[in-house]
Amino acid sequence: MSAEIKPVISATGLYTPPHSITNEELVDSFNRYVELYNAQHAAAIEAGEVAALTPSSVEFIEKASGIKARFVVNKDGILDPTIMAPRIPERPNEELSILAELAVRAARQALERAGRDPMDVDAVICAASNMQRAYPAMAIEIQAALGCNPEGFAFDMNVACSSATFGIQTAADFVRAGHARSVLVVNPEICSGHLNFKDRDSHFIFGDVGTAILIEAADVVGDKPHWEILGTKLKTQFSNNIRNNFGFLNHTAPEGVGAKDKLFVQEGRKVFKEVVPMVAAMIIEHMETLGLEATSLRRMWLHQANANMNRLIAGKVLGHEASEDESPTVLDTYANTSSAGSIIAFHKNSDDLGAGDTGLICSFGAGYSAGSVFVRKVA
Repeated sequence: MSAEIKPVISATGLYTPPHSITNEELVDSFNRYVELYNAQHAAAIEAGEVAALTPSSVEFIEKASGIKARFVVNKDGILDPTIMAPRIPERPNEELSILAELAVRAARQALERAGRDPMDVDAVICAASNMQRAYPAMAIEIQAALGCNPEGFAFDMNVACSSATFGIQTAADFVRAGHARSVLVVNPEICSGHLNFKDRDSHFIFGDVGTAILIEAADVVGDKPHWEILGTKLKTQFSNNIRNNFGFLNHTAPEGVGAKDKLFVQEGRKVFKEVVPMVAAMIIEHMETLGLEATSLRRMWLHQANANMNRLIAGKVLGHEASEDESPTVLDTYANTSSAGSIIAFHKNSDDLGAGDTGLICSFGAGYSAGSVFVRKVA
């Protein structure tokens, strides 16, 4: 019997869009929109037929989420109170699509850090919360743009905010089974495209970014620094509390076009109450299965959706209030970047760990869905 093929994380990549929006800028544009709306509907508001909109504030945003700024691919449209949405022009079919561009930029960095040529990549998984189109698959476009192994394969997968960890397990399974030696998981997220910037409760939540994870067979990596994948665990539980009803069937029901549910909507309090215990229990159960103790967990790279959620989850797992070193945050500057959040945290806060250190990459979100990936630093 041949020796088991062990999958490892050999490198990650990150592409950050050039434009950042502070909470102060976002609140200013939102409140100007509120003034315009309330003025335009003054008579109906006075008659009790329409509810007046309530202004937002920096204090409200930071207390509710921990977010202070976010990166976006287009800033002007979002901050224009007469538009309140990013403006990203369509590109001709012969040109690289915007979502693929984010993925390619992040992927090239991951390949460079690993010292790998794109031709070495056997498979590409585009794992993200929103795909730019139904087909052809974004992953195949990315595969072609990078110049990956032409005998390989590529496909898209969407498990909302958990897409990256689901992608990591899928890639690791391909490596174990011998279907690929090197798999690139990319997470291009233009979350500003599905965010309702006119909604006070959620207009501040998301940002845009691109991340990449290179999963390879351990013998391909050799003695270069890498992360052994100790185990992965996935979980789903159906819920309507985070939802986006935009899709191709909207064409068949024109009465719903433009409705609020065709953008991101959530019942935030319900999500908080239900997801925190679900994720904490899943992590603890996974640790027990792998024979790991909380005291051996050097760092947690959690999904960057809400600072309060991460504080509670980390506390339940570790048994004490987590320090910034134990559970680093990128949420304050990147906001919620859906599937990419935990990967940004890992990418920016993992080089300082030493050989033998154990950590957890964990994501959770709509579905509900959750994924945990325990890793150990090698070399």
